[in-house]
Amino acid sequence: MNAKAQLDVQAKKYRVLLVDDHPIVRQGLALLIDREADLSVCGEAEGAHTAFHAIETLRPDIVVLDISLNGPDGLEVLKEIRMKSGSLPVLILSMHDESIYAERAMRAGANGYIMKQEATEKVLIAIRRILQGDVYLSDRLTTTMLQQYVRGGATTKSSPLLNLTDRELEVFRLIGEGHATRQIADELHLSVKTIESYQAHIKEKLALRNARELVQHAIEWTVNLNGGY
Repeated sequence: MNAKAQLDVQAKKYRVLLVDDHPIVRQGLALLIDREADLSVCGEAEGAHTAFHAIETLRPDIVVLDISLNGPDGLEVLKEIRMKSGSLPVLILSMHDESIYAERAMRAGANGYIMKQEATEKVLIAIRRILQGDVYLSDRLTTTMLQQYVRGGATTKSSPLLNLTDRELEVFRLIGEGHATRQIADELHLSVKTIESYQAHIKEKLALRNARELVQHAIEWTVNLNGGY
């Protein structure tokens, strides 16, 4: 390798796309990432539509994606990325309990999952590890998954939310954030009847007697995101 090629390698910055519906979070992440010699934020998006447009136009090396977005949530965006962009690395960075969302995210094609409560340097570690072709999970989640493997898949503590499909969990989260049925239908581009069907399934799976209990439990869980249900 000649001197110019060596300089090109040394000067390479991996392009990071941030997808989060909170401007302050995006700003904080951008400040953290842009001060690194090998990383640079190439763009930001707050929802599914802007995320897909940014991926097509900016060609990032990795996407840092939140679960909670305006419109379709991060899991739906992740599934669409896998359909459209194949092997593009995606790190899920979320405030939602990893015991509920991490396995879903990995099944949907994520390369890693990290909670926003983690120390900031771990975000950089996760990004670099994924760019190297590895998977990143927190120490706690790695231990939990290993324990489940040793037990043959059995878990010592199980949340009824694990019985919900990805779409049902998305509807449950939106209910907890105060969205009415019509609002949820509009955000997810589905009919009111379809959302009502999801709500009925959620009530059945969580053994809730009526809409009031559904709203109450959804709000309680949303308020206590670190394992509230």
